[in-house]
Amino acid sequence: MGELVLPDVDAWSCPIPSSRYPNVTLAHGDGGRLTHELIAALFQRAFGNAHLYRSHDGAAVDVPGGRAAVTTDSFVVRPLFFPGGDIGSLAVHGTVNDLAMCGARPKYLTAGFLLEEGLPMETLWRVARSMGAAARACGVEIVAGDTKVVDRGKGDGVYINTSGVGVFERDVEIHPGAVCAGDLVILSGDPGRHGLAVLAAREELAFEDEIRSDAASVAAPALALLEAGIEVHCLRDVTRGGLATAVVEIAEAAGLSVTLEQDQIPLSPVVRGGSEILGLDPLYLASEGRFLAIVPEPAADDALGVLRRFEVSQDACAIGQVRVDGRPTVELRTSVGTTRVVERLSGMSLPRIC
Repeated sequence: MGELVLPDVDAWSCPIPSSRYPNVTLAHGDGGRLTHELIAALFQRAFGNAHLYRSHDGAAVDVPGGRAAVTTDSFVVRPLFFPGGDIGSLAVHGTVNDLAMCGARPKYLTAGFLLEEGLPMETLWRVARSMGAAARACGVEIVAGDTKVVDRGKGDGVYINTSGVGVFERDVEIHPGAVCAGDLVILSGDPGRHGLAVLAAREELAFEDEIRSDAASVAAPALALLEAGIEVHCLRDVTRGGLATAVVEIAEAAGLSVTLEQDQIPLSPVVRGGSEILGLDPLYLASEGRFLAIVPEPAADDALGVLRRFEVSQDACAIGQVRVDGRPTVELRTSVGTTRVVERLSGMSLPRIC
């Protein structure tokens, strides 16, 4: 694959012909760095507006009578069913969580299905039932949808695209640009279980203890922070690229640095052990039921008290602090007192995990 080299910003004042990058192609599992470059250099430039430049999970838009949050996501996980979830419930939870990360209460979803010719109706029925059950549990309605059928061998069963709409019940500005030096970084629970669970199911790996995905809605604890009157500067669910990539994205968007404390990151024994066996860094494994909350240091204890009332975030803990340090960087202070720079995921990530 050719290397994507970004031009100077001024070069984007004129249209860039596709021939400028004749050898650049995309492949399954392309790392987070290429994805970031595509968003920044291609999509944000092509669609450029203030909402996109905030680099958040969704957008807060003005509508008659107030504001709404909107988001969209696509799900191509393989296998379709995995310990702890399936593509249907994942599609609902992922979209609901993105709306909640904006500080909005999720209300409505749409669902688009790309179905491969020959897909067993029993499989589609299982996915639809799971999706409906997840929506009801999250308090949202799936109000519109679409189906398309693609040729046999071209769709890997079923892909799902969902869009979501949420409403703001409070006047809040929650996005990376609101992060301040001195803020504490709170993680809602142990990271990495979803990525490892999907990989284990796909490759038929067996660990001593079963690994189940953490996929779940995190809307209730996230919104509870706001209901409690806690000042929340940023929320971000920890998905593709894992904890490390999520923190790097926030730091870069905020123009600030973050120091993470390795001893404070609550890795589960099965994720730690499985990662060691497979040669993976657990900080880059995806979660689908974990999120970051960045709050002022004086509010951290109250925030932790709220989060720990919910089963999905009962193990919440502070894992780092925001600081000013020239160029935005993320550092990890290790158990032995040394530090290492945490980079955005580069190279190949685990493909088809969400």
